[in-house]
Amino acid sequence: MEPLAPLLLALLSAAKATSRSPPSGKRYSPDWASLDSRPLPAWYDAAKFGIFVHWGVFSVPAWGSEWFWWHWRGEQNPAYKRFVDEHFPPRTTYADFAPAFTAVDFEPDEWAKLFFEAGARYVVLTSKHHEGFTNWGSKVSWNWNSVDTGPHRDLVGDLGKALKQRRIHYGLYHSLYEWFHPLYLADKKNVFKTQDFVLEKTMPELYELVLRYKPDLIWSDGDWEAPDTYWNSTSFLAWLYNDSPVKDKVVVNDRWGFNTSCHHGGFYNCQDKFAPGKLPDHKWEMCTSIDKMSWGYRSGMRIGEIMTEAEIITELVQTVSYGGNYLLNVGPTKEGVIAPIFQERLQALGKWLKTNGEAIYETQPWKVQKENSTNYIWYTSKGNVVYAIFLRWPDDCVLNLQSPVSSASTKVTLLGFSTPLKWKATPDKGLQVNLPSATPSLVEETYGWTLKLLGVTVKVEKESVKSGEADTSHPCSVPQNSCG
Repeated sequence: MEPLAPLLLALLSAAKATSRSPPSGKRYSPDWASLDSRPLPAWYDAAKFGIFVHWGVFSVPAWGSEWFWWHWRGEQNPAYKRFVDEHFPPRTTYADFAPAFTAVDFEPDEWAKLFFEAGARYVVLTSKHHEGFTNWGSKVSWNWNSVDTGPHRDLVGDLGKALKQRRIHYGLYHSLYEWFHPLYLADKKNVFKTQDFVLEKTMPELYELVLRYKPDLIWSDGDWEAPDTYWNSTSFLAWLYNDSPVKDKVVVNDRWGFNTSCHHGGFYNCQDKFAPGKLPDHKWEMCTSIDKMSWGYRSGMRIGEIMTEAEIITELVQTVSYGGNYLLNVGPTKEGVIAPIFQERLQALGKWLKTNGEAIYETQPWKVQKENSTNYIWYTSKGNVVYAIFLRWPDDCVLNLQSPVSSASTKVTLLGFSTPLKWKATPDKGLQVNLPSATPSLVEETYGWTLKLLGVTVKVEKESVKSGEADTSHPCSVPQNSCG
C-alpha cells in the first residue's frame, strides 16, 4: 500500500476532528458483507422521484453527448473532429471550451423552484464528470474547476443552498475516473497495481465533497475499468457510514468498482435506464434522461428525441410499482438555462403528481404490481390502502380490476374527483368500477389516473410478467370521445 497523499491525510484529520461520537449501535467494517448490512436511510425510499442534472464543460460544444471529449480525442471519431473543425478555431483543445462555460444565466433559486414544482424530492448534480472538471473549487483540480475558470463560482454550493431552502434532498454525482488524467493513465498502464490517482485525486475529492457540502446522496460513477480494491471504495464507505458528518442520512449507489454494480452498495442502478421488469429483492433506481440521446445538453436536439409526458409518467408509475426510485435527467446549457422543453416536461409531471402523488410518494409495492391481462394498470400501496394507477381511460368508462378482492367495507374513489365511485364485484372476485361518465378532464389529467381502494385484499395469482422481461411500451392515452 502506498503512503497516503498529504492532502488526503489532512482531510482525514479534519474529518476525525469534526466527526460526532459514533452511536452505541453498529459500526461498519471496510468489507462488503458489513457495509451491505447497513439499512438504507428511510428518506430515500419515501422520496421516489428525483431529478438528475448533467452540467459541465461538455455543455459548451453541446453536440453528440456529454462524452464529447472522449469521442473526439479518445476514439478519434471523424464526426466529432469535423464538428470541431467547422465550429471552432484551428488547434482548439478541449480546455479551450472551459472559459465559455460561463453559467451567466444560472439562477439556483429558479432551478430549485422548478424542481420543487416538478415534485422532485431529491436532486443529483454532477460535481465532476469523466472530463475531470469539478463544479466546485476543488483543491486537487487546479485551474480545471468552476471557481478558477468558466463560471468563477461554486456551482455545487450555490445549488445546494437553494435546494436546502426548498427542503429538497441534495445528491452529488461524482466520477471516480477521468479519461485523460496522467495519474489515472499511469495507474491503468500498471494494471491498477499503483493507486496514485486514487490517493492524489479521487479520494481527496470525495472527502472534500462530504466535509464541505454534507450531501444526502453520493451517486458514484466511472468505476468500470478497475475493481473496488483499486478505488479504496470500502474504506471510504466505512468512514462515510461510521464517522462522516452525514453518516446517519447519506445514501449511495452501487458503482464502486467493476465488480460491485447490482451486487454491493446502497441502492442498485445496475446500468443506465435499468428496468428489471419484475419486483427485485433490493432497493433500486431507474435513471433516465428527458433527452433520449444524451445526458448533457445538445443544441440540435429534435422533438422526436425528447420523452413525452406520457412516456415519463408511464416509466415513473412502472418504476415505483416495482419498488424503484425514478431519477429523471435534464442537461442545462453552458449559460445555466434549463431548456423550455425540459421545463415543460417537468412542470407537466409536477401537475400530475399534485393529483396522483399520494399513490407515488411513501408507497410500497403491493402484492401484485400490475394486472395480469394489461400493461396499463399498475398498483402501489400505503398501509391498508391500495392504489390502482391506470394509464388508459376505458372507452365505456368501466374499469375492470382482476387482482383486488372486495369486501363489505370496500370503498373506491378517484384521486382528484370528490364523488365516491360505484363498483360491483365480478364473478371472478374482481372489481368492476364505474368511472365518471364524462371526459377525463374532470380530474385535470391527460395521462394516468388513480383509484384509491379501501377494504380490499389480493387474489392469489402469479403475475404474468416474466423475470427480466421489461415492459417498454407507453400506453398512456385518453379516448377521443367522452364516456357515457
